Amino acid sequence: HVQLVESGGGSVQSGGSLRLSCAVSGYTRNYKCMAWFRQAAGRERELVAFITPHEGRGHGDSVKGRFIISRDNAKSTLSLEMHSLEPDDSAMYICAANLRGYCYISAEFYTHWGQGTQVTVS
Repeated sequence: HVQLVESGGGSVQSGGSLRLSCAVSGYTRNYKCMAWFRQAAGRERELVAFITPHEGRGHGDSVKGRFIISRDNAKSTLSLEMHSLEPDDSAMYICAANLRGYCYISAEFYTHWGQGTQVTVS
């Protein structure tokens, strides 16, 4: 039973930083794509960033240069460093995994999801 559990969200002032983490359990193989999505009230879920099993990365246009995704396969964790936060970054941030291994922009291809952690920027 694969579980993804996020942590690290909270409230921060504009221009501040936060670091999100996602702990993965129940799946030992590292061949999986990991990603962060976010969803604000009344808006569609959007890709923030993904990281491939071989650590290739992709970041959404709105966060390029400000957010950095990383993974620690030994610890089965996924992280998202967020800098220069803006009010438009406020959303529920959700960790996702595609156990088939491939990374996609669309949320429909991801097989497992966490519950999310709220980020509020004022």
